[in-house]
Amino acid sequence: MINSLLRSRVHYQLPAEKLVEQTLQRKEGVLSSTGALMINTGRFTGRSPDDKFIVKDRQTESMVHWNRFNNPIQPEYFLKLQKDMLSYLDGKEDIWMRDAFACADNKHRIALRITTETPWSNHFTANMFITPTSLELQTITPEWHVIQAPGFYADPKVHGTKSANFTVVSFTHKTILIGGTGYTGEIKKGVFTVLNYILPLHNNVLPMHCSANVGRAGDTALFFGLSGTGKTTLSSDPERQLIGDDEHGWDDSGTFNFEGGCYAKIINLSAQQEPQIYNAINAGALVENAGCIPGTNQIDYSCKKITENTRVSYPLAFIENAKIPSVSGIPKHIFFLTCDAYGVLPPVSKLSAEQAMYQYINGYTAKVAGTEVGVTEPQITFSACFGAPFLPLHPDFYATMLKEKIEKYKVPVWLINTGWTGGGYGVGNRISLKYTRAIITAVLNGQLNKVIYKRHPVFGMLVPQACPNVPDVLLNPRDTWPEPTAYDRAANKLLQQFTANYLLYRPEEVKVGVY
Repeated sequence: MINSLLRSRVHYQLPAEKLVEQTLQRKEGVLSSTGALMINTGRFTGRSPDDKFIVKDRQTESMVHWNRFNNPIQPEYFLKLQKDMLSYLDGKEDIWMRDAFACADNKHRIALRITTETPWSNHFTANMFITPTSLELQTITPEWHVIQAPGFYADPKVHGTKSANFTVVSFTHKTILIGGTGYTGEIKKGVFTVLNYILPLHNNVLPMHCSANVGRAGDTALFFGLSGTGKTTLSSDPERQLIGDDEHGWDDSGTFNFEGGCYAKIINLSAQQEPQIYNAINAGALVENAGCIPGTNQIDYSCKKITENTRVSYPLAFIENAKIPSVSGIPKHIFFLTCDAYGVLPPVSKLSAEQAMYQYINGYTAKVAGTEVGVTEPQITFSACFGAPFLPLHPDFYATMLKEKIEKYKVPVWLINTGWTGGGYGVGNRISLKYTRAIITAVLNGQLNKVIYKRHPVFGMLVPQACPNVPDVLLNPRDTWPEPTAYDRAANKLLQQFTANYLLYRPEEVKVGVY
């Protein structure tokens, strides 16, 4: 397919330093004081989930959960779009191509051929996916093609899209088309969407939007959570090896990373709070949409001039205690992280398998209201399985797989609230990070195995009544509120919102797995 680009000069499998050099020559980036390449992704500084499409054909028609994240597009539009994209790229003087793998476990790995319009997009894929050895490159046969052309704009009337930018996935053609946007995260999440479809259906692998680490005893822990809940922070532990920060699979032999790199937010980054990420931003890292301190090439991590979604990508090997290859055993603990701005959920509670399924389908957190005029209440956010935009199948399918694995391997599941206590946002206080870290440590060390538990009166999960290095009063949120009856009202209101969301996915259930 890509071999038809006869007029273009194809730069194949270039090392990062060469891609950086070409980006600088093309004046598409600058070097920071640390040696990292800094680029601007253009108009789009984040994903556009409403513009993601899946080709609706015989293979997908009855399997895909069609919704605002999985928009259907007809095969003829895909073929037209692919033809026009290739014609566009054929007219470019240079294009960049890379072969790589997704999935660290060789049993499940998928060969990708990624074609990009710019060297810095290719640099991103070199950071984020697994690089084949020189011997593997001699025999590699691509299974999936990813074609990214930020300068190509779709015509909705001709190509069946909603706007000029798009991500289109065809499972029949094993191709991802990305155009009209330079945001590199579309490449990463396009591949994640593919893996979320093929791995559970064909390999009996549970794909997960989570970070993972492992202790010296081989005890693997998974951390699920939406943005702002502490997923990256809490999985970064100098006493444990990092398996990966975002996407993993779980089969009957253990856990494995889908990627070969990390893609971390860097807004307000500091060496004190996130030393591993901070120290990884050097030569070979790719910084997106960040600013510099005026008059210097020193990254200004507080700069929001372009976007708050400033990011960096770098190979997993840039993390000092990374586990490579990033494969580990069956999880020993699972953490669901939520930032509850209503101050209702306990800082730690233990879930049954049924309750875990309930929480997993809901994927709850609360985003604190920003500076928008008139917004005084936190915004509830539900994202099924902590990754709704990337799930081609019905969320119940993934949740059922998770429940089966939890029960089969007897894995304890913990709900961790990194949000508020003593009242909601504006009244109470944010739970201290040192207490949350102490809770995670206590769980991993087995220190919560012999303490007394009480059942939460509204949500039904088990709440420990003691935890080392955490004040007892914090463990029961009702006791931290000035008016316990106000807590009761807030808790029941939140439960109603949980229930309404849960019934969107499991309408046959009236009781939502509380007891």
